[in-house]
Amino acid sequence: PPPPPPPPPPGGRATPAIRPYRRRTPEDSVLYQVVREHLNTFIERAAAADGIGLPSFVERELRAYVDCGVLARGFARMQCADCRRDQVIALSCKGRGFCPSCCGRRMADTAAHLVSNVIPDVPIRQWVLSLPFRLRYRLAYDADLKRQILACFLKAVFAWYERWGGRWGAAHGQTGAATYGQRFGGSININVHFHAIVLDGVFHRPDPDADVRFLPLPPPTDDDILAVTIDTYRRVTRLLRRRDIHLWDDPFDDTEGDGDAGYDPLAEDSPALAHFYAAAVQGTLAFHTDPTRPTRRQRTIPPDHGAHIPVPGELRARLEGFDLHAGVAIPQGARDALEHLCRYIARPPVATDRLDLLPTGEIAYRLRRPWSDGTTTLVFAPLDLVARLAALVPYPGKNSVHYHGVFAPRHAWRSEIVPRPPTGRAPGEPDPPPGGGTTDEHPRGRLPRAELLRRVFGIDAERCPHCGGRLRLLAFITEQSTIRTILQAMNLPADPPQLAPARAPPMLDTMFDDVA
Repeated sequence: PPPPPPPPPPGGRATPAIRPYRRRTPEDSVLYQVVREHLNTFIERAAAADGIGLPSFVERELRAYVDCGVLARGFARMQCADCRRDQVIALSCKGRGFCPSCCGRRMADTAAHLVSNVIPDVPIRQWVLSLPFRLRYRLAYDADLKRQILACFLKAVFAWYERWGGRWGAAHGQTGAATYGQRFGGSININVHFHAIVLDGVFHRPDPDADVRFLPLPPPTDDDILAVTIDTYRRVTRLLRRRDIHLWDDPFDDTEGDGDAGYDPLAEDSPALAHFYAAAVQGTLAFHTDPTRPTRRQRTIPPDHGAHIPVPGELRARLEGFDLHAGVAIPQGARDALEHLCRYIARPPVATDRLDLLPTGEIAYRLRRPWSDGTTTLVFAPLDLVARLAALVPYPGKNSVHYHGVFAPRHAWRSEIVPRPPTGRAPGEPDPPPGGGTTDEHPRGRLPRAELLRRVFGIDAERCPHCGGRLRLLAFITEQSTIRTILQAMNLPADPPQLAPARAPPMLDTMFDDVA
């Protein structure tokens, strides 16, 4: 990630300049146009390839994205208390896979929750673990194995902190971690890896009657990172051996073998989705007669042949596909920098401002950083891009943020460690309930969208753009006839965008040969 911003000035959080709210127009983005034009074609070809089609949760999220942010599909009607003018805010799809708006809202809410309600004001360090390609395909759908591998990784990290805490006088010290299991990489691919925000020290209790205290520890060295990587590798390989999973067997090979080699439960339930997962992990084309053909790349800079050479002091180690990095640290008091880091690890998978529609009809995606071979842009066919989006949709009911150590829900010290929210009502927070309700309790549920816009972007969605008065919510409008009447009276588009009909498949007999 980029270097964290400087700590806030003394006296609290740096408040951005407040700007009025402007309605977003998702239908103007390249991503929206690609999905609207090719979604029906994608769904029909997936169903024709294996006779089963996409799982319902994937198709439901793809279709919901087309309606996200479109006023003609429903909106919240707001009215200014002073000038009586109306303001409409489109409803969202609440997707968890790739929708830029909904994932951005979830990003801001997750970061605000971690900073305000979970992570105390102590030094923290980010530990990032990337996994071998052989594991990424399995972890994309096996949430139980993903949780167990994360536990192995954090046990290795915690063991290092507790061992060094004991040497510095904190016997039986314990640390904690809030980990975000990121599903994607920087090229709209499947790259399951872990971003663990770990307390850079240990909490300990000097005697049974004393309060819990925090002991910061010196930063790790390159040798420490290598030792934690080796420990993680050993723990994970033992776990895989117990579960009879062969790490170095090809997960895409359907030949007979021992244990889980050659067995793919996802391919049995949904061959099309398994094909899209494999293409998203390997960086190949999903809709091509040759399933091993990689995505077309554009190289505009010379290759960097020294990118793989370790840099002393980088706090990074690699072993058999396991890549561990712990070079990002946030000092005590830098809460803005911490929230910036939390927003980075919970960011949406697709940056819409880096998508360009080429004259050939293909879509170019500019990488955030050039690859070591000089690649700066990936070029997708429309159906291949939609296949990548389908692979990014996570299985429903699975958590993205995991808490371990002193952050675990049932840990005895948790109530003494997590920060208490300040008394008083934050801007945009609803009034306390009548009957003597207090405001010093931990907030439940998600923060209001208006508060997140104000907190992240400095946008006041509750201020009238005409007179500066306060907007109040009148109703949520979902009846189609009422929607059309109101939008026409406000001179806004009242007709929802229509999905393009499915196109005839040009090579249906050769498509998905590896999963048919």
